[in-house]
Amino acid sequence: MEKILYGLFFVLICWGSPVYGMKLTDYVNPFIGTGAVTGSLSGNNYPGATVPFGMVQLSPDTRVAPDWAQASGYDYNDNTIIGFSHTRLSGTGASDFIDILLMPTVNNRMTEAAEPKEFHNGYQSFFSHQEESARPGYYQVFLKDYKIKAELSATVHVGMHRYTYPFGQEQHVILDLDHSANKASWSRKIINAQIRLVDNYTIEGYRIITGWAKLRKIYFRMELSKPVTTCTLVDGDRRYENMPVINGTCLKAVFDFGKAGKEPLLVKVALSPVSVENARENMRKETLNKSFDDVVAEADNAWEQELGKIYVKGSRLKKEIFYTALYHTMVQPNTMSDVNGEYMAADYSVRTLKNDEKHYSTFSLWDTFRAAHPLYTLMHPRRVTDFVNSMIRQYDYYGYLPVWQLWGQDNYCMIGNHSIPVIADAVLKGIPGIDVNKAYEAVYNSSCISHPNSPFDIWEKYGYMPENLQTQSVSITLEQSYDDWCVARLARKLGKSKDYRRFERRSEFYKNLYDFETNFFRPKNNTGDWIKPFDPYKYGANGGYPFTEGNAWQYYWYVPHQIKTLIELTGGDKAFISKLDEFFTTEHISRELNDNASGFIGQYAHGNEPSHHVAYLYNYAGAPWKTQKYVACILDSLYNNTSAGYAGNDDCGEMSAWYVFSAMGFYPVNPVGGIYVIGTPGVDGSVMTLENGNKFEIKVLRKTPHDIYIQSVTLNGRKYDKTYITHEDILSGGMLEFKMGPEPSDWGKESPLEI
Repeated sequence: MEKILYGLFFVLICWGSPVYGMKLTDYVNPFIGTGAVTGSLSGNNYPGATVPFGMVQLSPDTRVAPDWAQASGYDYNDNTIIGFSHTRLSGTGASDFIDILLMPTVNNRMTEAAEPKEFHNGYQSFFSHQEESARPGYYQVFLKDYKIKAELSATVHVGMHRYTYPFGQEQHVILDLDHSANKASWSRKIINAQIRLVDNYTIEGYRIITGWAKLRKIYFRMELSKPVTTCTLVDGDRRYENMPVINGTCLKAVFDFGKAGKEPLLVKVALSPVSVENARENMRKETLNKSFDDVVAEADNAWEQELGKIYVKGSRLKKEIFYTALYHTMVQPNTMSDVNGEYMAADYSVRTLKNDEKHYSTFSLWDTFRAAHPLYTLMHPRRVTDFVNSMIRQYDYYGYLPVWQLWGQDNYCMIGNHSIPVIADAVLKGIPGIDVNKAYEAVYNSSCISHPNSPFDIWEKYGYMPENLQTQSVSITLEQSYDDWCVARLARKLGKSKDYRRFERRSEFYKNLYDFETNFFRPKNNTGDWIKPFDPYKYGANGGYPFTEGNAWQYYWYVPHQIKTLIELTGGDKAFISKLDEFFTTEHISRELNDNASGFIGQYAHGNEPSHHVAYLYNYAGAPWKTQKYVACILDSLYNNTSAGYAGNDDCGEMSAWYVFSAMGFYPVNPVGGIYVIGTPGVDGSVMTLENGNKFEIKVLRKTPHDIYIQSVTLNGRKYDKTYITHEDILSGGMLEFKMGPEPSDWGKESPLEI
């Protein structure tokens, strides 16, 4: 008890408690991961304003038609802004959303955004990073060409704009309902749109667009602090002056407000996926009688509360990287229900939630099931209830759980069905508010009813995915085996013995693709013959090749549920360690490198998810010091506080979640295993405040930053030699203490992981 009290005192004095004037939001740098140096990948993040898990993500767009490399709409390397739109994806490798763009201008009433080299043909403005800043819930930039200071903030459903125009200049605001991600991607098309002037202070409308997410409906209400004096509505080549309403598929508008005085123009834009009426209600509920500064303060407080669930000790640099990563884990999933509880269901019907439930979307599950969702289970269990129930609502209509869902619709991107581990983990860890029988029904049927990339009749007939019948066959076989293991664990908990045996058997199908001649998992056809030629260095993308966004080296290690069996297949502990060493030191790079592969340490590619758990596998074979070595290397060399601060796409917070876990000192190698494998703490200590009221402190004793090797560990004052801690250890609260040194020690060597 004395140690726990000391730990809490230590937090208050040294770790940045708000009581002592330090705010955690001050450590968040939203520009991290917003643009890489030429020829490399970065996070694909954005710097704009949002609140935790909010619908609105209001941020600048630096491209007329942002695409794969600028999936969030913003690239730090650009020097022009063409407006501010209200939705976007964070850190993804594909672009969508980017809805309802506004751009303030003076002396420019053109309605086409201009490319940088064609400035005279449209609207845009140069800007510099010296006149741009961002923090959680707030963004501002000076638009040089118009001499306008633009400021942005947000609530869950409302974007707030404050534009300060140069005194005496004509004030214009351009509204563009045609602007979106690259229209060539995903056959993007506007189905219909509307702009309607309700009165001189109010504009309402909607757009229906199809793209990566099919048939998205976005309704909006815009309220202005100054009256519109004149307006121009545009549909393609047709222009209409001072008309009250326009419908079409290429809609834009210019609103004029006369000459600028001393007061800025405030624009509030509320969104709803259901109706204009709901957008009105969202606006009233969240912003009535609130100033722009009120909204900024509320957003900052919301972020401070969420970030405050974990306090860390360390240098300013370490805190900046850590808290920005923690921030990025909470940018999504996104709220998809309105304040009245209505949401657009998967069948496009409007449904209403009960009590205080919320409906969420943007589930990048192939990425986030690995670390982001385990982090939510620890730090946000109440939201996890809503996440799981939101996934089950898709099952009610589709007959299977989400694969990759955004705006309430599944786009079937990626492989496996990794809602299954998320839901299994929530039930096994006792997250309240989930109908356990309904959850099992959804998990079971999602593992039996065939859907894209999951032909289960083939799966059970052959005991693997034959490449000539299902492309990405090796990756799917490995990942589906893991999903089946999760179903088996849930079936066992619920006493469903027959189902348990079935899925336990399926969870070992990965063995059927292990080739003892090459010592790799490799593809077979439906006659059981190995497919030739086989090159373990060759990459696949998302179809047409046996491996998904990786190669045979990176997928070799994806058996998180049976690592000891993988060690046996490899030839025992020494052979396993030797193969890991080769993995981390072999620098052969295929000429057919997939764009998602980056952040290399040998064949390890931290820029994409299949590699994320691999550094922790040394613990299973009795060489924990090598886990410590490589985790420290990844933490220190593949994350920084610049716009190129990530080694690859952040993928809706997954890259960030890896950092949060690993910097604290452990990682969920098996996300549903109930344990966290110990690595090496990258910060100098941390305290997690859990929803049950307990606190779990990690104390790190080291003399220099080079002390990356664990010398000894205690848990609640007692010697601790296990190379993992359990979920129950953390929830119970207490103190995990690391004594560090500059050289490897014998700690943990005699306690290899058997789980």
